[in-house]
Amino acid sequence: MNYSDTLNWMFSKLPMYQRQGKTAFKKDLTNIKALLLELGNPEKKIQTIHIAGTNGKGSTSHLLASVLQEQGYKVGLYTSPHLKDFTERIRINGKPMRKNCVINFVKKNNEFLEKQNLSFFEMTVGMAFYQFAKKKVDIAIIETGLGGRLDSTNVIEPLISVITNIGMDHTQFLGDSLAEIAVEKAGIIKKNTPIIIGEKQEETTPIFMEIAQKNNAPIYFASDLVNENYESDLKGIYQKNNVKTARQTLEILRKDKGFTVSDKSILNGFKNVVKNTDLKGRWQLLMDKPKVICDTAHNKEGLFYVITQLQNEIFDKLHIVLGVVNDKNLDSILPIFPKNAIYYFCKPNIPRGLDANILAYKALEYNLKGAIFDSTKIA
Repeated sequence: MNYSDTLNWMFSKLPMYQRQGKTAFKKDLTNIKALLLELGNPEKKIQTIHIAGTNGKGSTSHLLASVLQEQGYKVGLYTSPHLKDFTERIRINGKPMRKNCVINFVKKNNEFLEKQNLSFFEMTVGMAFYQFAKKKVDIAIIETGLGGRLDSTNVIEPLISVITNIGMDHTQFLGDSLAEIAVEKAGIIKKNTPIIIGEKQEETTPIFMEIAQKNNAPIYFASDLVNENYESDLKGIYQKNNVKTARQTLEILRKDKGFTVSDKSILNGFKNVVKNTDLKGRWQLLMDKPKVICDTAHNKEGLFYVITQLQNEIFDKLHIVLGVVNDKNLDSILPIFPKNAIYYFCKPNIPRGLDANILAYKALEYNLKGAIFDSTKIA
């Protein structure tokens, strides 16, 4: 079994949320606990920081990893989904997991994975913990997939828990209000474990305060506590919030958890996130002439920041390549998009992708006009 065969087996045999949506979503932790037991409970052999939130959890994870790498630590980083290759999900000091390690893990465990009916995400979480324990990382940054309380990553006892913010996304799983979603995300708050909240929001703050108090968990609101402005190579305007969240997390890590984190490492880590971690898709400049920007914003709150920043750009013509998945509320996101752009509507190359004709027809209701293409690549 080579790498291509291994990926084909994983994608075909294991239900995957990014491709199939809700049919791949598991509502309990039974499977992941069974897998970790089979693997010798690697999650108990590593120190972790656990990060949840509607937006910014990926960027915050990479910011933290970058700083800790600058300090000289061996840092594991688990994020999802991947953009180009599966190995992006599991990194140590910025380098993706080796393909032969993926092959060996699947070859060794495929019978158990099928027998236990694990999802794709459950398998990747187990693989990440196994790899981080095997390679003896000093600390691992673990990003949740969806939600918090029932997310497969929520089997760890982290040094610090982090919730970046709460927005209206994945409502079919997490609830129809910010308060309901906050309760699900707050499921990562553990007893006697510091919890960092990135953004203070009127609807969610009382919920976080109450759950933290019940768990005797010290709670910190980064938006209130961090006043400094830091330079970063992440140029999206929305990154200011993520930098503050990472900064407060690092303060607790060095003050209360015995980690050495110098001010110099913080400055250099924030300046060199892309270099240190190879983060992609966050206001990423793909080309300068003509200027081409790529961003993975995928909900109303994230898109608002991206479109705001776009409107501040100087341009003669604005071209937007746009594709969405079929569970997005188009009536909530399409009004955000500028009407003075030329649109290239396409369908993401996954089963969940929304037909480009449907997207274009709906976009016309908001006076967004353009052409329809068979694929993102052609668009």
